[in-house]
Amino acid sequence: MAFKLIHGSGVRPGASIIVDGVACIVKSNDISKTGKHGHAKCRIEAIGIIDDKKKVFVCGGHDRLEVPLITKHKGQILSVAEDKASVMDLESFETLEIIIPEELNGQLASEDQIEYWDVEGVKVIKRKI
Repeated sequence: MAFKLIHGSGVRPGASIIVDGVACIVKSNDISKTGKHGHAKCRIEAIGIIDDKKKVFVCGGHDRLEVPLITKHKGQILSVAEDKASVMDLESFETLEIIIPEELNGQLASEDQIEYWDVEGVKVIKRKI
């Protein structure tokens, strides 16, 4: 579900958009102006927030793109088991099971503070605080 809509020519690097149903962070937006009766075209490169896959697509400058709802939270790790961590949210004190990303595998231990993102209902650990 989209939080809001923006035009393709208004997308800036660092913004988040939904590409093929996946929330992504925009890395670059090359806008080409066309002739007298044409429309601007945008070549957008983005990287998935959850799967880290690169996506490149072309859209019209007037096309509307969806912006996902992303909330950032702080948590404390209660326990680590293989590739999952049991995390307690520091605001609501609820307990969550979140998969540990590969770049943080082996670096997290119990009682570590982390930042996790809720991206359209999917929770992702982003960094250790």
